[in-house]
Amino acid sequence: MPNAITTGHCLIADGVIDHIGQGTQLNVDVIPAKVIDAKGAYLAPGLIDLQLNGAFGQDFTQTPESIWPVAAQLPKFGITGFLPTIITAPLETTTQAQHVLANRPEGYQGAKPFGLHVEGPFLNPVKKGAHNPKHILAADSIDLAKLECWQPEYGVCLVTLAPEMAGALPMVKRLVEQGVVVSAGHSAATFAEAQAGFAAGISYVTHLFNAMPPLHHREPGLVAAALADENITIGLIPDGVHVHPDLIRLVWQLAKGRVNGVTDAMGAMGMPPGDYLLGDYTVHVSETDARLASGTLAGSIVLPMQVIQNLALYTGSTLEEAVHAMTAVPADILQIGDRKGRIAVGYDADLILFDKNFNLQQTMIAGEITYDYRQPSF
Repeated sequence: MPNAITTGHCLIADGVIDHIGQGTQLNVDVIPAKVIDAKGAYLAPGLIDLQLNGAFGQDFTQTPESIWPVAAQLPKFGITGFLPTIITAPLETTTQAQHVLANRPEGYQGAKPFGLHVEGPFLNPVKKGAHNPKHILAADSIDLAKLECWQPEYGVCLVTLAPEMAGALPMVKRLVEQGVVVSAGHSAATFAEAQAGFAAGISYVTHLFNAMPPLHHREPGLVAAALADENITIGLIPDGVHVHPDLIRLVWQLAKGRVNGVTDAMGAMGMPPGDYLLGDYTVHVSETDARLASGTLAGSIVLPMQVIQNLALYTGSTLEEAVHAMTAVPADILQIGDRKGRIAVGYDADLILFDKNFNLQQTMIAGEITYDYRQPSF
């Protein structure tokens, strides 16, 4: 992780970062340039959210066609790239979402959907969480050839499944061969079953602790396996509700540098408290959380900048380390870390400016300002 520049300048040309330097003096006399005075603010890479179920009253599983309209508004929250998440549903829903992604609206400006996060349907029913069990499928009940179109080229980047279920390991291997990041989640895997999943190619864990057995000193399970394996990236919802702040601090200490902060946002993000959809279910959203009628947590309402703020607060990390967890870490897991997720020469100019209180001031995508708090457009 590069050291932060306390006082510096950044030159952008043709949508990419062209120059970075110490101090505020930049000779732009020889080129036409727009100068943004960011004095007193922090410049950081744009945020990347690997688990976002919807926002602004829309649910991607219920209405995949809402992906682009929602994405256009996400710069308001500092998100420049994300994975629209389709939770457990008929396989046709994923196909529909793939078609939506393949048809980018003409003249579109907004956050980039890198591809889908398909969370289900190959989950463990005993750890279904807010997923409808009637749509959960056994991994060994499907011909893997039907998943041939589940690859980044066709809009599927990440798949969450339960590695302990019959037929899961061959599915993991097939998906990884197709370039998909496979994650363990909604799982009751033992330590050994989790390790077998990692050996088959699983490289990520979806919202650690949630929808999996708690850490037990004689039956350590998936949680301990993920913490112990330095090759596994850990997804975490740092809203102070899904996981206790002190436990987040412990995870950070044990897995520093491989923790990925996600929102797991649902349709209530950017909306007032009320009732919203998550997949097939109605979720009641209060000022603090989102729950089914049974009391089960159903996604999160934490905002992206709060993810950064909470990680820094809960873990005692530096600001740079907290930002890293929602920029470079997700970029690396998607294998786009050579051009996104960092402020470096040659990287895409996907950037945010925010103040010391974590208030977002500006979002830039490919060098174009897509949100400015002084000129609200939403």
